Amino acid sequence: MKIKIVNKSKHNLPAYETEASAGMDLRANLDEPVLLKPLERSLIPTGLFIELPVGFEAQIRPRSGLAIKKGITLLNTPGTIDADYRGEIRIILANLSNEEFVVKDGERIAQMVIARHEKADWIEVEELAETERGAGGFGSTGTN
Repeated sequence: MKIKIVNKSKHNLPAYETEASAGMDLRANLDEPVLLKPLERSLIPTGLFIELPVGFEAQIRPRSGLAIKKGITLLNTPGTIDADYRGEIRIILANLSNEEFVVKDGERIAQMVIARHEKADWIEVEELAETERGAGGFGSTGTN
């Protein structure tokens, strides 16, 4: 699939790291490093602007390595970039660790997955079909 992109960053376009990768890494586009203290969050620019086809979204997700090794994650995750958004892709980076983290220019801070989505048409009814699970939620199917 072809997607139009404007790259105002100092870095290469996002790319898949392996043949089977679902997500492309996004890099911080910074004039100077950003210090994230424990439990702080910051909006980090990427310098990227995209034009998605209608019926698709870009999902912004944390990078697992940053999450497990450094406690760095994203808020509002997965974030959604809609097909009609034309602003810069910016990442809400959060430090959930007990140590300061410095975000450097060019650092891979998130991943982006392009996904098809459907539009829903609601059908208002008086009741729903019964299932074995019913209204059971949060842990109702067991912990194993």
